[in-house]
Amino acid sequence: MATIAIPKELLPDDGRFGAGPSKIRSEALDALLAVAPTYLGTSHRQATVKDVVGRVRSGIAELFSIPDGYEVVLGNGGSTAFWDIATFCLIEKKSQHLSFGEFSSKFAQSAQMAPFIEDPIVFTSETGTHPEAVAMAEIDCYGLTQNETSTGVMTKITRPRYDNGNPAEGIVLVDATSAAGGIRVDVGQTDAYYFAPQKCFGSDGGLWIAIMSPKALERSAAIGASGRYIPPFLDLNIAIENSKLNQTYNTPALATLMLLAEQLEWFNTNGGLEWSASRSDASAKILYEWAEASAVADPFVREPAQRSTVVGTIDFVEGIDAAAIAKVLRANGVVDTEPYRKLGRNQLRISMFPGIDSEDVEKLTGCIDYVVQNLS
Repeated sequence: MATIAIPKELLPDDGRFGAGPSKIRSEALDALLAVAPTYLGTSHRQATVKDVVGRVRSGIAELFSIPDGYEVVLGNGGSTAFWDIATFCLIEKKSQHLSFGEFSSKFAQSAQMAPFIEDPIVFTSETGTHPEAVAMAEIDCYGLTQNETSTGVMTKITRPRYDNGNPAEGIVLVDATSAAGGIRVDVGQTDAYYFAPQKCFGSDGGLWIAIMSPKALERSAAIGASGRYIPPFLDLNIAIENSKLNQTYNTPALATLMLLAEQLEWFNTNGGLEWSASRSDASAKILYEWAEASAVADPFVREPAQRSTVVGTIDFVEGIDAAAIAKVLRANGVVDTEPYRKLGRNQLRISMFPGIDSEDVEKLTGCIDYVVQNLS
């Protein structure tokens, strides 16, 4: 299989299609290299680094047009850490979670294991779909996911409402790890819109960012003052206070911060969230139209409105080995198209983050067609 040589004229200009870590633009790397002698290896408590954190916070505020009173907070550990942070610092007594894939289930699992809060209510749905949140008086925290990275299912983010139209009283936390920057959102519908920079933001991992509402800030402060034990690394109040000083509680990865700042400025200079989301839209249109027209492939997510515009999952018919296709692509420099391992389907998973050119997505579909023809 690995001996199949895809003609050079068919290959994408950039062969990185991984769902995270994602493609990093060469322009961002050049900017990092230019400042490396005076930036890398310097103290994160000094202006050289704090200015970059300030760029990140202001860039996020601009990109998402955050409402008055909302705060951009950041810390180390990635979205995985934020699930535990939210369990300790934002769930007062009882939470509700939508679980429809590997990553959306993680926050629910954290809440289920915590001995200091009640067992959560968890709604699940068939793989390749998503459930809906239900407003409930006893729920003080709703855990939603905008884009399930493992399955390629996308959701529209709105506050849960009762039948009479009134919004739920609980705070709304949205895992936007693979969505933020590539899918439109009204953060005013959320109280903590949190994500990491290794997907749409073309940086590396290990950092979490949360856009927090006044209600979420108040909740964190109240729980912090309640006497509940909170490990300092997971203490959201510590992160909030440090973020206001344009720093993190402990040492961050300086390269990650700079790459994130550069990606944010690229987005904002060119038109903001509408511009970056439109780039992903264009790539998604190419991928799904190709799959729908193919005799051997089909979008895994059946409902078009639920198909992710940043992470596409494509099933293949019996007799076409998706793993073999991915192996040949990798041998030809087109990498990280393998499916999420725990999903266990005969499919490819292709990221369409804003940093990926839609022309390369179109070339990728041509490469897949070429490989299928030469494998059969």
